[in-house]
Amino acid sequence: MSEMTSSSPVPHAGDADSGRLTGLLVRAATGRDGQVWSDLWTELYHNGSLDVSHPLVLPALTDMAEGDDADTAAAALHLAGALLVQADQRYETRTLRDQHAPEVARLLAAANRWRQATDDRNGYCHLLETVLNLEGDIQWAEDLIWGIVNEEYELECPDPDGCTALWVIIGERGFFSAPEDYALSDDAETLPLHPADPGTLDGLGRRLHELALADGHEGVAHALTLAFGEATCPQCQRRFSVAGQLAARWS
Repeated sequence: MSEMTSSSPVPHAGDADSGRLTGLLVRAATGRDGQVWSDLWTELYHNGSLDVSHPLVLPALTDMAEGDDADTAAAALHLAGALLVQADQRYETRTLRDQHAPEVARLLAAANRWRQATDDRNGYCHLLETVLNLEGDIQWAEDLIWGIVNEEYELECPDPDGCTALWVIIGERGFFSAPEDYALSDDAETLPLHPADPGTLDGLGRRLHELALADGHEGVAHALTLAFGEATCPQCQRRFSVAGQLAARWS
């Protein structure tokens, strides 16, 4: 993190939380304090969402993202992306992105650099999410990537009458849809997923799939064909788009 000098942005006088937040940012930059990231998220969480009113936050996170410590950079990028997305949602404007356009550009470049360098599957997925968050083009990136990392989605059948809730499983347990209570039953019906043909993917699905392949994450690429493919409701047998139901939460 760049040294905080007299020429650095400073919080308004009388900001009682300023010193504590600045101290947390300094601790985070050392790369030797795992607890500090939890403390930072807590410190920035106000009124139901993350808040980035302190003028040092994004510049400090940007410096950390451009450093040489992979874990520190990943944590800084994750927090920065979340801050920007929540600001978009909270204020329904891109003002914060516009005000911090130089930092956002640097953060995005760092996220893409680390994305191409990481071998860890889940770390890679979180960097994909961060890239989307920094670009500001998608609201449901967190839901999409959460399911890839945790190997499951909890969804509602798209039937307009509210058919049922169900699970879509993508991972070591297999690739199937199942009733909401399948984990409680040994004989719960499961139905196979229908992955998208990579050649027919378009838009975001095609882009993410191509990135994962180019970056050597074939397992993530396969999971994405399932996330952008179709599942079957175990109650009404209706086939539906998994990604479409994720996106519907934000419509």
